[in-house]
Amino acid sequence: MFDLIELLFFAYRDFVGDADRLLADFSFGRAHHRVLHFVHRHPDLTVNALLDILKITKQSLNRVMKDLTDKRLIAVRASTSDRRRRLLHVTPEGCRLALELAHLQSERFRLALEVLPVESRRHAGDFLLGMIDPEERPRVMALISGGCRPDRNGPTEREPRPEQVRPRLREQRREHAA
Repeated sequence: MFDLIELLFFAYRDFVGDADRLLADFSFGRAHHRVLHFVHRHPDLTVNALLDILKITKQSLNRVMKDLTDKRLIAVRASTSDRRRRLLHVTPEGCRLALELAHLQSERFRLALEVLPVESRRHAGDFLLGMIDPEERPRVMALISGGCRPDRNGPTEREPRPEQVRPRLREQRREHAA
């Protein structure tokens, strides 16, 4: 197993290294990247939901959020239904940076997957999902497939209904919820 542990260390190093070089231009780190990624992928995410996703303290998030809002990459607004709730969304500049970062990492995935036989490519997602704690898998699958967010009871207009979710992701969600 040591070989797999080391391969994971090196794969992670290079996977985040691509983004790290771009983030360095903004004096940002990996925490900034994670926040920008999830706020970009889930517009109007609440601060509490983001804390739950990232499993970080409010103090850690506040430092990162200050940097991102000061550089006008993320904006915060009060919810219309509950003024105490703060909703996060990326600005156009934040969107451009999030997409640029995602492109770098998507390209690394593309290159790694293209050398695999077609029939084994879907197993890459299964492997990564298997690395997540079992009790977290249903929540993670719901989040990445556009299902219920941690701060909501059900889909909204921006989030697809379960019947709209790609069949493979829906199948995985059912498997891991059982």
